[in-house]
Amino acid sequence: MRMRMRMRKLALVFVMLIAAWTMVNNPFSHTYVAGLKTGTMAVSGHEDSLMAEIEMKAEEYEVEPSDARKDPVWKVIPGYNGLKVDVKKSYEKMKKDGKFNPDKLVFEQVPPEIHLRDLPPQAVYKGHPEKPMVSFIINVAWGNEYLTGMLATLKKHNVTASFFLEGRWVKNNPGLAKMIADAGHEIGNHSFTHPDMKQLSGAKINEEIRKTNEVIEAVTGVQTKWFAPPSGSYKDEVVQIAAAHQLGTVMWSVDTIDWQKPSQEKLISRVMGKVHNGALILMHPTESTASSLDQLITQIKAKGLQIGTVSEMLSEKRIVPAKNMKE
Repeated sequence: MRMRMRMRKLALVFVMLIAAWTMVNNPFSHTYVAGLKTGTMAVSGHEDSLMAEIEMKAEEYEVEPSDARKDPVWKVIPGYNGLKVDVKKSYEKMKKDGKFNPDKLVFEQVPPEIHLRDLPPQAVYKGHPEKPMVSFIINVAWGNEYLTGMLATLKKHNVTASFFLEGRWVKNNPGLAKMIADAGHEIGNHSFTHPDMKQLSGAKINEEIRKTNEVIEAVTGVQTKWFAPPSGSYKDEVVQIAAAHQLGTVMWSVDTIDWQKPSQEKLISRVMGKVHNGALILMHPTESTASSLDQLITQIKAKGLQIGTVSEMLSEKRIVPAKNMKE
């Protein structure tokens, strides 16, 4: 009887030893113990939770891209990039605090399917209505005495504009033309002799555009991308011939009417009363514009609008705070 009891005890001890050995040598047990020591199990669960939250909430902050389109009033409207959340990069910015923070979301831009270049050539009057940017279109065929002052004001505010130069003016004023280009401003084509483009034959339209491109490139080294018809007068043939020269045709949606020599107050009031997202603002090197430019820039920026070139304005690039952009 005692022998049986002793045998049972020995067997129980043996079973317990086997069980203990199995638990100690089980890889899952090692992971568990290591997790208890380092706290990685809790962190891992927290990480998974934060990542899942970012993935779940990302759609609330994403924006669909907007295709370039025809418009019954404005002819065409350029496209605008959408936004998609980069979950991994967003997580990297949030993991230190361990909680979801929409201000730390990182976005990548998503281009539209239809671009401005995919549409038949049309004159462009404004940018995308959701883009908080405007452009100064400065047509130059005269007004030399005001140009250096305007360039100084633009530099003071770190603003780049688009100067559309008459070819004949460039030929007669190569130093000023080069000064504008060297200051980092965009250079556009404003015809060679400032004619009414609507009244010209196809051959003459082509000559006006071609000769201006040639003289601008010879003097400044710049190949133009945009054409602004003098006085805003054009016909479809003008747009088509400009397109054949790889130029887009640009008009405006806000006019300073500075050639009428308005007072500084009237010019600023006129512009600020009509300025909008995507505005293309027409001006010339006049006394009215030169004296108004400093305040005009200040007031436009105060409305939360950036000021850029025509190319920047009409690009699909979405304006997003730098902290939220994917590097």
